[in-house]
Amino acid sequence: MATAALPVEQTTTGFLWCDLTRKCQLECAHCYNKSGPKGAHGTMSREDWIGVLDQAATVGVTDVQFIGGEPTMHPDFAELVDHALTVGLRVEVYSNLVHVPVRCWGLFQRAGVSLATSYYSDKASEHNEVTRRSSHARTRANIVKAIGLGVPIRVGIVGDNEQIIAATRADLASIGVSRIGIDRIREFGRACGGQKPDASNLCGGCGDGRAAIDPSGTVAPCVFSTWMGVGNVHDASLSSILSGPALSEAVDSLREVWGWGKDKGGGQKRPCDPDCVPKNPCDPRCEPNAACFPGTPPSTCRPKN
Repeated sequence: MATAALPVEQTTTGFLWCDLTRKCQLECAHCYNKSGPKGAHGTMSREDWIGVLDQAATVGVTDVQFIGGEPTMHPDFAELVDHALTVGLRVEVYSNLVHVPVRCWGLFQRAGVSLATSYYSDKASEHNEVTRRSSHARTRANIVKAIGLGVPIRVGIVGDNEQIIAATRADLASIGVSRIGIDRIREFGRACGGQKPDASNLCGGCGDGRAAIDPSGTVAPCVFSTWMGVGNVHDASLSSILSGPALSEAVDSLREVWGWGKDKGGGQKRPCDPDCVPKNPCDPRCEPNAACFPGTPPSTCRPKN
């Protein structure tokens, strides 16, 4: 007689970063996880990622973002996007758009898929100084191509020079980009210069309805806080990790750093991060993914754009 399957525990996690690889054509000066041409795809196999997506779809996750590194460089990228759509997940691909394989353009045009990318300056020299490669022309051309094909796309400007930001925003608007966000450099990975990660550099949304899985299978509150691993999908189910005490404890410890207060009902109230742009990330109508870059799913709500 067959044994009935145990019920899968639902979680409050609605958004999952699938951090596929550390391999990337670029070597950006501020890369939060030190990705580059010598990066690797980690220990997560195709079957491992498929299992993660299957579990995510059953525990309450609605949106996934494939990120890296450059996610399109992962050998199973196209199949993973297809599988995510098949199990009912919405997909955002965060790509540098330096080189888009031909087969990916058809994938990007499928219902439920959107793109995100980073753009550092309207001037090629300034953009290329950040990426450490001659990448500006190709990224810009592929942004234009995505718009021409009707692929939903949002673009993030990362930096703190107001003149560069204004000129870059104008350049993006001139080619038809309507969803433009801005964030300062978060000092993690290559950007922290070898220093110990400082949680005060986070935007304040880690673990709040979201989580990340890196190429080793480690689950963390977000892609920036990977040093705070709360479990590994090689050793435990995704649902048990997302609903387990380690994630809750990690989020609580981060909230102490951010200085969360109490709302009228006695619950925790999230303070606004003044560096998070657009400037109203705490709009209570927008949940659970009102976060800073590297990104959240498409929405009509401004904090997610």
